[in-house]
Amino acid sequence: MQNSTTLQMACEERRDFADLLAGLSPQQWEQPSLCERWRVKDVVAHVLSYDELSRWQLGWRFVKGGFWPSRINAIGVAQYATRSPEQLVELMRACIPPRGLASGFGGMVALVDGMVHQQDIRRPLGIPRAIPPERMRTVLNYALTAPAVRGARRSRGVRLVATDLDWSVGSGREVTGPAEALLMAMAARPDALNQLSGSGKDIVAQRICGASSRR
Repeated sequence: MQNSTTLQMACEERRDFADLLAGLSPQQWEQPSLCERWRVKDVVAHVLSYDELSRWQLGWRFVKGGFWPSRINAIGVAQYATRSPEQLVELMRACIPPRGLASGFGGMVALVDGMVHQQDIRRPLGIPRAIPPERMRTVLNYALTAPAVRGARRSRGVRLVATDLDWSVGSGREVTGPAEALLMAMAARPDALNQLSGSGKDIVAQRICGASSRR
């Protein structure tokens, strides 16, 4: 039942993502995202670069990238960023529900990855969104253990408390702020820090800076 609900949320997240992309101007597709060295178009290419891979193709990409995540991701971005914005939007809609690696763990991979990367685009472009509370709460919980986010490592020893959602986790010095900002902080996005407060903020900030320096 949980996997079915997760997959449904992943589909909804991708529909929202596709709707966002369909409304972007050519100039916005070329703007920098929150991901270092990636334009908006590169982020979209990354999100979609695993859906069409067979298990054999996925294994080969890991080998080609030397099993190093940044190199593996770069291979996919290089392949898919050559497509036009229209083609990427079309592919996003065709990948509802997600396929391949993105469908992993009952759609959890696509749900968490999609929400974080959608915010990687929305934040620098100044395009806010109202994320459905249950979807936001689900992603916050998954982000604690999701391999690509590793939120539990950045929130160790502090208590995260959402100010706009009934959600909190951990113990120790508090870090408070909007749920979306807490998610982006767990995902090591420094841009989220200016929306957070509390005596534990400095601890999270140091961990985010450390993660950013290793990218």
